[in-house]
Amino acid sequence: MSLLQVKNLNLFLDGKKILDNLSLDVWEGHVHALVGPNGAGKSTLAFTIMGLSGYQNIQGDIIYKGESITHMGLDERARKGITLAWQEPARFEGLKVKDYLKVPSHGKDKKTLEQVLNQVGLEPANYLNRAVDKTLSGGERKKIELASILAMKPRIALLDEPDSGIDVESLEKIFEAVKILKKDGTTVVLITHSLAVLKQAEHAFLICCGRLLKKGTIDKISRYFGEKCIPCDHKNRPQNSQQGSSS
Repeated sequence: MSLLQVKNLNLFLDGKKILDNLSLDVWEGHVHALVGPNGAGKSTLAFTIMGLSGYQNIQGDIIYKGESITHMGLDERARKGITLAWQEPARFEGLKVKDYLKVPSHGKDKKTLEQVLNQVGLEPANYLNRAVDKTLSGGERKKIELASILAMKPRIALLDEPDSGIDVESLEKIFEAVKILKKDGTTVVLITHSLAVLKQAEHAFLICCGRLLKKGTIDKISRYFGEKCIPCDHKNRPQNSQQGSSS
């Protein structure tokens, strides 16, 4: 049932321990959420799973479809069906949206490109010939990146802060796209500190200081957003959780 397993993962960056003996299982065909305060290690975990440069010198293991990918490079992991949507999508000066969408979709036809743009709430006639550059807002680039993932149909999609830079109306389109990904067989991990995004998932992990504190149902993990701190043994944990500080 587990598509991806993270086992006893440790990562040091600039001499600081960012991931601390972290273990979790991502179930195939589900929408998961990875939540926690800023600096908890959420994005770092996604970068490590993806195998980005600077995040490969780890202790522990990452198992994908029963195979260790710990020593595989970014390109090989991508070919196996793992993809990452950035919190701040990249710009590509001179590259048109239609060409950007064709790369991960293996040159699919114009009808498919129009379909995925519609699914994220962008009018194809207004965007296919636009450049993926500074003329697009951050929210527009995020939608286009998500459209590329819809066209790609990966095995697992790590979506880092999918609501960042997105207005309330557009957010519903993002949530619809997540449902489409699941329907198409993609396992989704939503990396977030938003209760609204958490509610799109079926199962969640709460991490802090690079450690897994809790896992379980959305109702169970959503308590974090009200309390802002849960009992743990971190040295900075408030003596009284009613103080409202994050552990």
